Amino acid sequence: MNLVDRVAAFDAAVDRGFEPLRTPAFDKVAYRLSSAADHSLLWHTCSVAGALVRGGDLAQAARFSLAIGFESALTNGPVKSLFQRVRPREYAELAFHHGLRRPITSSFPSGHATAAFCAATLLGGGPAWYAAATAVAATRIYVRLHHASDVVAGAAFGVALGLALRPIVDRRT
Repeated sequence: MNLVDRVAAFDAAVDRGFEPLRTPAFDKVAYRLSSAADHSLLWHTCSVAGALVRGGDLAQAARFSLAIGFESALTNGPVKSLFQRVRPREYAELAFHHGLRRPITSSFPSGHATAAFCAATLLGGGPAWYAAATAVAATRIYVRLHHASDVVAGAAFGVALGLALRPIVDRRT
């Protein structure tokens, strides 16, 4: 079995694992969480809220937003352009029925997963941040907008970007 076949088998196995969870009760949470992470709005909100709790360090929140903007431009521009992977076939009917926006970029890597793990790393990298990032990333498989391998690659890329950008975001003015 070659690498492409192994990735396809992995994606299919993970998708089958999600199938029992795809219920109206989980739909309410998954689709809302996935939408909340569009354009990294969830992560920008967390950054600003954290800055306000820490006494109003909005300069750090601004650097965070610039870093996440860089991440998004890189991921959704040149990186996704390299791969041009087609999204799962089932997504069109299901995702948009629930009000998700229609992605215009390639499926690989998941931009939501990349942003989530980059943000988790920049927001402190603790278990709670990575749990939130994992939840957002998992919604992309749940709502069938991404293959599992898109999400895994996006998570790894996001952590790498977060580590690279952390010195810029954390610098003191």
